[in-house]
Amino acid sequence: MATLCRLLSTAILKRHTVIDSLIKHPVRCSNTVSNKVVEESRTSPLSHTKLEADQIPEAAAPRDYKFVFPEFLPNPDPRRRDRVNEKLERRDMLRRREVVNIPEFYVGCIMAVTVSDQYAPGKKNRFVGICIQRTGCGLRASFTLRNVVDSQGIEIRYDLYSPLIQKIEVLRLEKRLDDELFYLRDAPHEHSTFPFDTEQTSLPPNAPVPINNIKIKLGPRPWHERWERRNLKGVEDLGLPQRFYDRAKHPQIAKPWEKHDLMKQYRENINDVETKEIMSEVYSGIQNMEQQKLMKKRAAQKLSPVSKSTKDLPKK
Repeated sequence: MATLCRLLSTAILKRHTVIDSLIKHPVRCSNTVSNKVVEESRTSPLSHTKLEADQIPEAAAPRDYKFVFPEFLPNPDPRRRDRVNEKLERRDMLRRREVVNIPEFYVGCIMAVTVSDQYAPGKKNRFVGICIQRTGCGLRASFTLRNVVDSQGIEIRYDLYSPLIQKIEVLRLEKRLDDELFYLRDAPHEHSTFPFDTEQTSLPPNAPVPINNIKIKLGPRPWHERWERRNLKGVEDLGLPQRFYDRAKHPQIAKPWEKHDLMKQYRENINDVETKEIMSEVYSGIQNMEQQKLMKKRAAQKLSPVSKSTKDLPKK
């Protein structure tokens, strides 16, 4: 017992001695490497080789990839960002594309969507219409089709990655002058009427997507919205009195300062570096998916039995 007490008193004495020496002679925390060596490492071209190699993606996506697959870009609101959830969603979206072919489409395309419907004949329902909106991000991405049936405007919103969707067809691939076509609600029905037996029109390979420059004349007021306050390019002159246009230019309505608000633009968009990384990941995933489909198709062709021709049959 005396020996244990002696050892404890010796350890406590040494500890106090070290603390007193640190208080009297403080040690300045610094790098073990001199500043000269650090600066030489910074200016050396070899120090940036690995960094630049890591920043280069494995497969660089085309520049227009973010317009073809805008739903892969996350919500720019920083309060709703979750990096892990976004990556998991992109993985689920690519897996869904392995089951259902989701073609390239834009606002203004004539599309046909077939969904599962337990109350419809054949347990499926097919709707044809013009795409008037494409919104959302991730698994919450959606698009809206509009058509006029029996003189009644019908709009159906589909979740792009819904498990109920069986088939998505683009009957006519084109773009319009505006990002949304909600003004078709106030336009004559002829601009929103499409027969359900519309035949598909395909473009030549590698051809640019045509832009439909049509300008629609709206019907008489009242309208669903004050379209004179929107900067619409696909609408003819509305023919309103000048006071309506003067009111639309009021600072409280037009908000001309927003086009100079750089922080607002930053908060509403994903930066180019992150967009490039995400699109490169999506591009690699889609390329791998197409290669796997091609390999499965070739394997199925090899396993399928080859029917004998009449020439190979023995003659009687």
